[in-house]
Amino acid sequence: MITIKLNGCIPRVFSDMETNSSLWGNDIVFEKGKKYLVKSESGRGKSSFCSYIIGYRDDYKGAICFDEKNINTFDAESWSSLRQTCLSYLPQGLMLFDGMSAIENILIKNSLTNYRTNEWITSSMARLGLGQREDFLVSKLSYGQKQRVALIRALCQPFDFIVLDEPTSHLDDNTSMEVSKLLMEEVKETGAGVIVTSIGKDMVMEYDKIIYL
Repeated sequence: MITIKLNGCIPRVFSDMETNSSLWGNDIVFEKGKKYLVKSESGRGKSSFCSYIIGYRDDYKGAICFDEKNINTFDAESWSSLRQTCLSYLPQGLMLFDGMSAIENILIKNSLTNYRTNEWITSSMARLGLGQREDFLVSKLSYGQKQRVALIRALCQPFDFIVLDEPTSHLDDNTSMEVSKLLMEEVKETGAGVIVTSIGKDMVMEYDKIIYL
């Protein structure tokens, strides 16, 4: 996948309202290989935007196209393939399994993709300060620790674009920087595109474009 295009896309709930948005209702193109920050106040549709791109929701007007193909034409099999090979997603809610350990949450994803070595996973966990938390149940971790687990899990697959919804909202500055470095290493190697959302604490990187929602 090379481009994600939004053509006049706007949540139906906003369609009769004045939004003053640079994104909603406009034509926006996200290109592979570039980094985008979508900044927003709470309640402006940030997580809805992510859900539209990932194909979890379709309650919008306008069109979203992947390489000129309208995503409303995709069936379940197409979405499954896209999410396995082209799109990775770190949702704000994280979607981790509380009854499983940190390492198990990552390995269950990697067992489906066989994308990472166990050495890479162990090294990445140690690098992000999770080396002593591998066997902790997710329910016993802080939210910031959970965010790091979810990021490593999101990197356990190939992707052309990665969408991260408030990925560093509960991280201190040093940890946030290390998370960004790990992500940028993967992006540099693969040439993937990055779409990050934020309502205040931005993930630190050199963005090609900042879009105000």
